[in-house]
Amino acid sequence: MLHLSISLALFLQDAAPKSPLYPDMPAGRPPVVELANAQASSAAEMKTYTESIVGTPAQFAMVPIPAGTFRMGTPAGEKKRKASEGPERDVELPAFWIGRCEVTWDEYLPFQMKLDQQERAKADARIHPQDPWADAVSRPTPPYLPMDFGMGLQGFPAISMTQFAARQYTQWLSMKTGRFYRLPTEAEWEYACRAGSQGSYSFGDDPNALESHAWYIENSGETYHPVGKKLPNAWGLFDMHGNVAEWVLDQYADAYPAAGERPALAPLVWPSQLNPCCVRGGSWDDDADRLRSGARRGSVASWQQQDPQLPKSIWYLTDAKFLGFRVVRPLVEPPEAEKMRAWSADVEAIRQIQARQRSGSR
Repeated sequence: MLHLSISLALFLQDAAPKSPLYPDMPAGRPPVVELANAQASSAAEMKTYTESIVGTPAQFAMVPIPAGTFRMGTPAGEKKRKASEGPERDVELPAFWIGRCEVTWDEYLPFQMKLDQQERAKADARIHPQDPWADAVSRPTPPYLPMDFGMGLQGFPAISMTQFAARQYTQWLSMKTGRFYRLPTEAEWEYACRAGSQGSYSFGDDPNALESHAWYIENSGETYHPVGKKLPNAWGLFDMHGNVAEWVLDQYADAYPAAGERPALAPLVWPSQLNPCCVRGGSWDDDADRLRSGARRGSVASWQQQDPQLPKSIWYLTDAKFLGFRVVRPLVEPPEAEKMRAWSADVEAIRQIQARQRSGSR
């Protein structure tokens, strides 16, 4: 009888009307935080700039990537090549900025743990004009355990988030700054990683040279490391090989579409299901072949195997300690509908859970 009473109480608790945990987003868009070198009217004017997240001490660098055409995928003769890395195709991309490093806990924790709101609760806290927009973005539920798993926080890459969580972070970041951020597409990621190179890695074909460029299974000591400690690629980007693997926007497929006569213009395969979504770059826990510029993998349900919740969390991947992300900002902002698509859940089940959590239900 006690168990029945508890179950009934939990049912009534969930069935009762909830006070929303999140305010409605104001009309229009948040004010742009003015920063040196952050604006450009053409690709020629793009410069590296340092973004600041208002209400937090977090800063990170964004590096300009020139428009261009490149050969995406790996040739049939590349060592350790998998069929999913082809067929090769020419891809054309417009200019964009990309994070010099992977998103760190310094940047992600204010979003995940609402540290910016906690800071504002202090009597002498400063209120920023962007806060009403940022406060309306859904944020992760409290984790059951420290999500760095004891591997380190300050300066280390954030890990173990779902693709949806990473996308919500980019929306929150966009509201905090007034600039449009999102995950990179798979094509943008590979283009930025190769940095004009055509070999197995951005630095050539010899995996023995990874020691200077990447954290991977042979030198990581079974843990991730602070970002930016190995050599960058030719475009000044760190940890494109190894440290943590990185989410991109695309659904994973077992092969690329057949190449056409003309380069594919900014290709993107929008996800239509939870798994598999695409992950690039390899990690501290991977062998050298998974760090190749063209290597790719798809997400799997087992990355949440130890999650005790039913249904599984829409925010955390308890078994993906190797997985993080970096952000992209296109030179030309897309229409509002495309921005929302880049930020929002693609799967109806996630949207339903998100709606319940926004209202205070489980």
